[in-house]
Amino acid sequence: MGNKIIIAIDGHSSTGKSTVARRLAKELGYVYVDTGAMYRSVTLYAMQKDLIDKEHFDSHTLIQVLSEIQIRFEINKDSGRNEVVLNGKNVEREIRSLEVSSFVSQVAAISEVRTKLVEQQQEMGEEKGIVMDGRDIGTVVFPKAELKLFMTATAKDRAERRYKELVDRGDKVTYEEVLKNVVDRDHIDSTRKDSPLKKAEDAIVIDNSNLTLEGQFEKIFEIVNNAVK
Repeated sequence: MGNKIIIAIDGHSSTGKSTVARRLAKELGYVYVDTGAMYRSVTLYAMQKDLIDKEHFDSHTLIQVLSEIQIRFEINKDSGRNEVVLNGKNVEREIRSLEVSSFVSQVAAISEVRTKLVEQQQEMGEEKGIVMDGRDIGTVVFPKAELKLFMTATAKDRAERRYKELVDRGDKVTYEEVLKNVVDRDHIDSTRKDSPLKKAEDAIVIDNSNLTLEGQFEKIFEIVNNAVK
C-alpha cells in the first residue's frame, strides 16, 4: 500500500478513537498503541497505592514512584488484541472502569507523567508503521506525523455510547454519571497547562455524532488509503 507512515489520532473522550485505531492497524498491518491505556495504567497504580481518590491527589508521591511503573502491551491469544500489562499483570479490564475514568485526566495533567509516557511513545514510533491515539499525539508526540485525525462528537452522543459499553460489560453505572464524567474530562483535558487537548493545524476533523461505526471507518479508511499511497 506504499511507504509506512505514522497515523496520529486525537480527540475527545469516548469518540471511538481506540476502536478506529485498532481496526486501522489490523487492516494496514501496522502496530497499534493505545496511549490512553498507558495513562489509565498510571492512574490505576495511583489508586492502588492510595494516592488518589475523590478527596485527595498526592501528585508529589506519584511523581517520586514513577520509576516503579512498568507498562507494556501484549497480544491476547484469544482475541488477537493488544492489551496493557502493568508491572507484570494484565489490567485491561480494570483500567476501563468508570472510577479510573474519573481520575485519569488529573493524572494525565501531571507534566512528569506526560514526559515519561511521551518518551516511551516516541520510541515506539521510530520505525513508523504505527497507529497511535490519544490527546496530544499529533501536537506533541508526533508533530510531523504524515496523517493526523481529530475525532469529535457531542457530549450527549459520547456519553450514550460509553454508558452502553459499560452496561454491556456488567458495570453498574447511571447515564448521568457517565455524562458528567465526559463533560468533566473534556474540561480538564482542554484546559490543562501541559499538552492540552487541541486540534493540530493540519489534522482532518472527523465528527462522528451522526455516523455509524461502519460509516465512520469507511470514511477514515479512504482518507488513510490516500495518505499511504
